[in-house]
Amino acid sequence: MVGLLVAAFDYSIMGTAMPKVINSLQGMEYYTWPFTSYMLTSTIAVILFGKLSDIYGRKHVLIAGIITFVITSVMCGLATSMFQLIIFRGIQGIGGGILLSLPFIVVGEIFSPRDRAKYMGILGSVFGLADVMGPILGGVITDTLGWRWVFFINVPIGITAVTIIFYSLPNFKLPDVKKNINISGIITFTLALSALFLAITLAGNINTSPLVEIVGLLVFSGVMLVLFISAEKRAVEPVLPLSLFRNSIFNVSSVESFLAAALMFSGIIYIPLFAQGVLGMSSTNSGFIMVPMLFSLTLASIITGEIISRTGKYKKLVIAEFIITGLGVLLLATMNENTPYYMLILYSTVLGVGSGMAYNIFNVAVQNAFPMRDIGVVTASMRFFRNVGTIVFIPIFGYIMNFTLGSSTAVTASYLQALAISIQNIFLTAIILAFVGLIMAFFLQEIPLSGDETTNS
Repeated sequence: MVGLLVAAFDYSIMGTAMPKVINSLQGMEYYTWPFTSYMLTSTIAVILFGKLSDIYGRKHVLIAGIITFVITSVMCGLATSMFQLIIFRGIQGIGGGILLSLPFIVVGEIFSPRDRAKYMGILGSVFGLADVMGPILGGVITDTLGWRWVFFINVPIGITAVTIIFYSLPNFKLPDVKKNINISGIITFTLALSALFLAITLAGNINTSPLVEIVGLLVFSGVMLVLFISAEKRAVEPVLPLSLFRNSIFNVSSVESFLAAALMFSGIIYIPLFAQGVLGMSSTNSGFIMVPMLFSLTLASIITGEIISRTGKYKKLVIAEFIITGLGVLLLATMNENTPYYMLILYSTVLGVGSGMAYNIFNVAVQNAFPMRDIGVVTASMRFFRNVGTIVFIPIFGYIMNFTLGSSTAVTASYLQALAISIQNIFLTAIILAFVGLIMAFFLQEIPLSGDETTNS
């Protein structure tokens, strides 16, 4: 939990600090790039280091991830230009990706299938804590000590985490895994993902980005994907074994993780914007508006884990998760400039309950569907698809907003009405995603979780 907290806080604290960072380093046109570079490298690292931990052990890779994160945090805090910050954040993302996946893998190895769900829920609550406290802590640190201390604060937390892990955590690793690193798979995987993310980022503002560049990047990504698949077929120890995709539980869980992340971030990003831009709240009050949603998210994560632990079943919870999430975005889609703030709190809380339920269900499902040998890569894959869902849909939601604001309907309306309509359209899109997730949930095969210490093989 301490190791995970280091990375979880980074997401929420950075959002609060970025306006001051821009004022200090200049470069408003690169505002999103520190986030993009971090998300790109962390997403790649989730898969690569999940596999490397099979070979070299969870403990060593986890400690290496924390050390990388701490050192690059100091480098980010000492950055003198936006270019330096973007580069350092990219390197920091490698450590962040390790910290976002390894704790869930360790839980899968320590506990029996039923107990995993309970402890996964507790791990998931770390994100809720970070999301609630992060913006407040980020604001306090930025206003009192300066934005550089948003990065420096990671140093004592990281040292604490390394100390605890070094003395208390056994070095779990798989004895039958060959120490054969798939270099060609790593290179093609990295290039394919990098080109795809860059294309998606540029497409988010298609009016200023040449279409030829975007298409070229997508074609290059497709070619690298084909080469990656070819490399994986020949590899002794593949980065992402293609055999995983022959398992229906893995396929359905991957899609559901992808959709759940998109639904959650539709609320995290656009509820504060609605509160500030449409209802006229201050940034501080819009932050407090999010607290009930994030608290319900945390509580739902813990309760869902406890229910799975007691019953040994998860399919009905997946169905309920997408029904509740769908209801949440449906209610949010009804908002306009006359919506009272307490209704916004109520609607966002419903979305928080559904989003919290999704935090650990799919980790538990895939861990139960595979033998211990695959537990590292399947757990990392769920985090990978969550990250991809976030990266793909954030620019899509942004495009929907920009398109709506520039439409003829928006021109004839006031700015508040136009902004409200654009956010409504985002949540209307989210309703479709929730419906797709609900349909997919019925195809999820359920293998009851055993209570003993052996995983399903």
